[in-house]
Amino acid sequence: MSDQTQEREAMDFDVVIVGAGPAGLSAAIHLKQLAMDAGQDLSVVVLEKGSEIGAHILSGAVLDPCGLNELFPDWVERGAPVKTAVSKDRFLVLGEAGSLTLPGFVMPPLIHNHGNYIVSLANLCRWMAEQAENMGVEVYPGMAASEVLYNDAGAVRGVVAGIFGVAADGSHKPDYQPGMELNGKYVLIGEGARGSLSKQLIAKFGLDENTQPQKFGLGIKELWQVRDEVFDPGLVQHTFGWPLGNAVGGGSFLYHFEDNYVSLGMVVHLNYKNPYLSPYDEFQRLKNHPAIRDTLEGGKRIAYGARALTEGGFQSVPELVFPGGALIGCAAGFMNLPRIKGSHNAMRTGMMAAKAAFAAVQAGRSADILDKYASAYKNSPVHRELKIVRNAKPLWSKFGTWIGGIALTGMDLWVNTITGGFSFFGTMKHGKSDAKSLEPASKHKPIDYPKPDGVITFDKLTSVSFSATNHEEDQPVHLQLSDPTIPVDVNLAQFAGPAQRYCPAGVYEFVYDEIGENPRFQINAQNCVHCKTCDIKDPEQNITWTCPEGAGGPNYPNM
Repeated sequence: MSDQTQEREAMDFDVVIVGAGPAGLSAAIHLKQLAMDAGQDLSVVVLEKGSEIGAHILSGAVLDPCGLNELFPDWVERGAPVKTAVSKDRFLVLGEAGSLTLPGFVMPPLIHNHGNYIVSLANLCRWMAEQAENMGVEVYPGMAASEVLYNDAGAVRGVVAGIFGVAADGSHKPDYQPGMELNGKYVLIGEGARGSLSKQLIAKFGLDENTQPQKFGLGIKELWQVRDEVFDPGLVQHTFGWPLGNAVGGGSFLYHFEDNYVSLGMVVHLNYKNPYLSPYDEFQRLKNHPAIRDTLEGGKRIAYGARALTEGGFQSVPELVFPGGALIGCAAGFMNLPRIKGSHNAMRTGMMAAKAAFAAVQAGRSADILDKYASAYKNSPVHRELKIVRNAKPLWSKFGTWIGGIALTGMDLWVNTITGGFSFFGTMKHGKSDAKSLEPASKHKPIDYPKPDGVITFDKLTSVSFSATNHEEDQPVHLQLSDPTIPVDVNLAQFAGPAQRYCPAGVYEFVYDEIGENPRFQINAQNCVHCKTCDIKDPEQNITWTCPEGAGGPNYPNM
């Protein structure tokens, strides 16, 4: 969408931050805290592609408050929307009709949620943005950062944001705006998992050359308001097993918090092999299990959404710094997979990067390497935490759910916790990327998913309507194909067209002529909930997710 022929306005800042999630907002706030403590002035801007802060934030979420404690020790007095303390942990192994409860004493200590809180991460980010603005941070929602800018030496100097009014054919509509250049002495990238600019920067600067491939999961979530009789505030329930079974990694979560709300979701590891598998339909099937359905019956679905999450952990964290900036939060991948938690680490890494950037600006530097951030991470609680759980993902992938995901991972976490990082397995490798994990359809059988009942289970398009997703229709398709022949000639022919199943929003479909022949690959970009799964799982890596016009996408309430 970039237009180099028209001169853009430019704004200069000390620090430019892309992404108003926990990492970006923590970085902005901490920069201002450091400046205030030093009696200095510092200009900070945060860009957010969602229509408002929190519009694109999707998480379970059970929050470990350690990061928030460091950022705002007085967060209770400040009125943070963190109110429901975890009161009960429940771990279930599901069969098709029944379940087995795992006793809490066998679970490693770090898996327990005592001292944590069930929250809407979207609402927490909205509150954090208010705190940031009160401190003088400029926060701009609806401003998609679509291009990285470089100086003559090749260092990052800023981003282009706010391009509007480009028609689908590339022409300029009457409301066309060429966007603005937002330049910073340093640029911090906090886009979350598989961010479009993060992906470019990692490739350009070779930040992942010495790491394992990043691994991902797809998180699908619904927010329900349930009956008083089944509402149990503070209950945290996690399940393994059915419907995914042993061969597909993942599980479900169910969290009871304020106003009779229940957050229900499933995470499906994206290194699955069967191209006929549909994460969305597995989630709908899960809801018919008595351990889930009994809670939902008689309730009301409020919202739906989906988002990729990083699972590679310790082995997959790339180099964090590049000339002119750094990766923070899940743009680098700091999620703790066994805990299904990353917000606290996102906050902490945002603060670490902020401290390094502030010191550099104070020293009169710009557009160089923030070495102090990289060294701070390697000596941080984030690094130690990820090291302890480093083998959970590869054990699960190699040995399956029962032996790898539960037995061996449980043992390894106990040993790591007791010894402070020793593992009998050393540090295992992840191997293939998630895209290369998919096998040809000839090796698998189609999966017959039940039709939705419209009460507990729903079709994709109905669910997308519960995400309040909206895009300006007359704009270039933001899901770009490197080769338009591959979806039919390769992916449909060899893999039975997996895009129509791995996408949780009905974006991709194969359309046939009146006699059921001559398939055509159709992209319904207006349905996209910005989960990034297509960019991750496409077997030929033929789909690139790029930023649509600002304010497009989902508008999540209380998610």
